[in-house]
Amino acid sequence: MLNMALFTRMFLALQVIWQLMRYDLVAAVYGFSGNYQGLRRCACQRQSQPELEQTICQTVADVTVFYCKPVHCFQRSVVTARVLRAYGIAAELVIGYRLAPPMSHAWVEVGGRVVNDSAGYQRKLSLLERI
Repeated sequence: MLNMALFTRMFLALQVIWQLMRYDLVAAVYGFSGNYQGLRRCACQRQSQPELEQTICQTVADVTVFYCKPVHCFQRSVVTARVLRAYGIAAELVIGYRLAPPMSHAWVEVGGRVVNDSAGYQRKLSLLERI
């Protein structure tokens, strides 16, 4: 018999794989704006659950290593935000930028706290968009 935690983690990994494939399909058909608009329509207003947030973010990190193509920050953040929201966690995708030297990056925040990346991006980059 499977351990319940293992079953939950396997189910979560399947959700992440589905969201990665969904992102690629939407990007192929509608481009960047398809994923952008799709995430804007998907909102959640519940409380954070730190242990679940950590499990989801770790699962996304683990699964993206084995995905069939490179996963960049925006795709990883869209997937993370969608899965967190599916579990009732109010996650926001944040896009930041710096003019010189040019740089942009996307990450996910829950209650103003970075959950899937380094918190240093909040301090080093200017806010471009919060979804």
